[in-house]
Amino acid sequence: MLEEVERWLAGRSWSAADRPLERLLEAKRQTGQTVSVVLPALDEEATVGAIVAAIRADLMTGEVPLVDELVVLDSGSTDRTAEVAAAAGARVVHRDSVLPRIPALPGKGEVLWRSLMVTGGDIVCFVDADLREFSAIFVSGIVGPLLTDPDVQFVKAMYDRPLETGQGPAPGQGGRVTELVARPLLNLHWPQLAGFVQPLGGEYAARRSLLERLPFPVGYGVELGLLVDALHTVGLDALAQVDVGVRKHRHQGGQALGRMAAAIYRTAQLRLARGHLIRPRLTQFDRGENGFVPRTTAVDTEERPPMAEIPEYAERRAA
Repeated sequence: MLEEVERWLAGRSWSAADRPLERLLEAKRQTGQTVSVVLPALDEEATVGAIVAAIRADLMTGEVPLVDELVVLDSGSTDRTAEVAAAAGARVVHRDSVLPRIPALPGKGEVLWRSLMVTGGDIVCFVDADLREFSAIFVSGIVGPLLTDPDVQFVKAMYDRPLETGQGPAPGQGGRVTELVARPLLNLHWPQLAGFVQPLGGEYAARRSLLERLPFPVGYGVELGLLVDALHTVGLDALAQVDVGVRKHRHQGGQALGRMAAAIYRTAQLRLARGHLIRPRLTQFDRGENGFVPRTTAVDTEERPPMAEIPEYAERRAA
């Protein structure tokens, strides 16, 4: 298995600089492929506008019109996320307006799944809306292999991920859930995926024809679920990763990371042993006036079916 991973790393891991923008634009023209970029957003007014503006300036309205569609999928923000995104030039869609027949559930995976219903690109690129010092290379880098290599189906971004501390950034210390939960799970149970540097990263692109066949965990487990299911659907050689530099974003606290870890573990568990599994709960502790107070929350376990099974989606695609 180690030899297979090393072979994959040699043949399916690239730098964004390996594919200049001019080459990507020519490939897009020759193949006729279209590209949709989706930003799932929940209370991201501080960062979403700059991301939208950068994508529009560098990849839509300038000399390299690589992106055909830019959508911010608002997951119920209570701040000015929708207003800021629209002012920057994005089309803003509220989660609850998509497939109203199916009541929406909270979670990132939910809005990613619904985004397939309101976008039309042959290639769909997801980008988190909390990135700081954003560069459009996060988009061009990961759509590049899909535009230039017909054998590639799914591409993850890889990057350095410093952890912001009171003493400044700590290189290589970001991605705590990746190192403590996701990487051990993948190495133990799906060793073919051990070569992915950022398996939980929120920046990835895939062919619509693949995404519409995959189930989407509604919450934090969506990245692991899609990666594992893509492996089983199209095989390792159809997966790739591209180095896009450094990713800076808002880091979550320890308890939020605990909930994320539980959801990711549950997503892996469901794929390892689908059957009679109890609905899990996670107990965490806050300090109160009289000591530690337990707080128990359900671990999100819902998954949406492949979008290709949804009648409204089939009708829209046929039209």
